[in-house]
Amino acid sequence: MLHIDSSVFPAEASASRAVAAAFRSHWQEQHPHGTVVHHDLAERPVPHITAAAHTAGFADPASHTPEQAAAFAERIRLIEELEQADAVLIGAPMHNFSIPSTLKAWMDNVILMGRTAGDAPSVKGIPVTIVASRGGSYGPGTPREPYEYVQNYLSAVFGDMLGMKVDFIVPELTMAPHNPAMTELVPLYEASRDRAFEEAAAQAKRLAA
Repeated sequence: MLHIDSSVFPAEASASRAVAAAFRSHWQEQHPHGTVVHHDLAERPVPHITAAAHTAGFADPASHTPEQAAAFAERIRLIEELEQADAVLIGAPMHNFSIPSTLKAWMDNVILMGRTAGDAPSVKGIPVTIVASRGGSYGPGTPREPYEYVQNYLSAVFGDMLGMKVDFIVPELTMAPHNPAMTELVPLYEASRDRAFEEAAAQAKRLAA
């Protein structure tokens, strides 16, 4: 399993990390001999895409400059990790209506036209579970529904572009216990939290099987 965390907060303060950790724990219980490759992008961010790394993806490797070769080698390492995964787990908290820039950097590196993306994506069919936590509520019918850019964006990239099987676990209203103005929403937060952990357990066990 390839496990990507991107929250800037530590596990005890991050809903996406907590739920992803529960998912991983259940997966490992069912698959004790399985291998987990974990990237904590907050602690060890991957390089943002550069001109050399981008242009190298469209050029014959034999023609790469030393700069292109070095940048492309890092992309290939990340791409191979994704291609070799039987399951992918991504913690994607909502930051300012979108995903953390560190997660976007990782995605820019692994999206390669003609390989992971295009007519025959090399990662097609791989299941990816995304823990899309958020401080408020952005579901259908809520006042902030028009600002839901995380699930829509990640569905387009991982599902439509890369052909992966996408599932979301969405712990929401995570700011309710900390914001006095949201006190009345604490029961809804608690229900969402409990549901997220239940979904993480069920999905992890299903994939491990």
